[in-house]
Amino acid sequence: MKINVIMLKQDDPKKCSAAKLVKFGLVSNIRKTSSRTLVLNPFSKKILLKSDKKLVNSITGIDCSWNHSTDTFSKSFSGISRKLPPLLAGNPVNYAKLNKLTTVEALSAALYILGDSETMTSLLAKFNWGHTFYTLNKNLLEDYSKAKSESDIHKICEEYGLSYSYL
Repeated sequence: MKINVIMLKQDDPKKCSAAKLVKFGLVSNIRKTSSRTLVLNPFSKKILLKSDKKLVNSITGIDCSWNHSTDTFSKSFSGISRKLPPLLAGNPVNYAKLNKLTTVEALSAALYILGDSETMTSLLAKFNWGHTFYTLNKNLLEDYSKAKSESDIHKICEEYGLSYSYL
């Protein structure tokens, strides 16, 4: 599966996980999304499920500042918009905060849920804190990857004591 990012350059370039992924050739920097891409959108009405894999041929992360995320995602991106289920950030800036993920964390989580743990590992390996994200979320990611419906996701969140009020 092709992995893309749209880089809006709103963050410190030294801390930009998307820029590092582009630099190493692990993702493509694009300007527009296509109709068959999965657009990771934290404000989407639908939660990512493994079954979404059959609808898309690529994943696109929108790299923007959390401070501008509401404005950024109010714009329309073509493609299939999905939000990730609740996950804990492993990055040093938002460590252990629910849903405050970097672009690499979001892309990695989506890949795992869609069944591509190998690519997830290669993306996270470029960051010295990448393993922390996986360690914090290993059980959740495994359970999410088995979910067949959004109600399954809600049950998983209840089991882990996670708030899913944003869902």
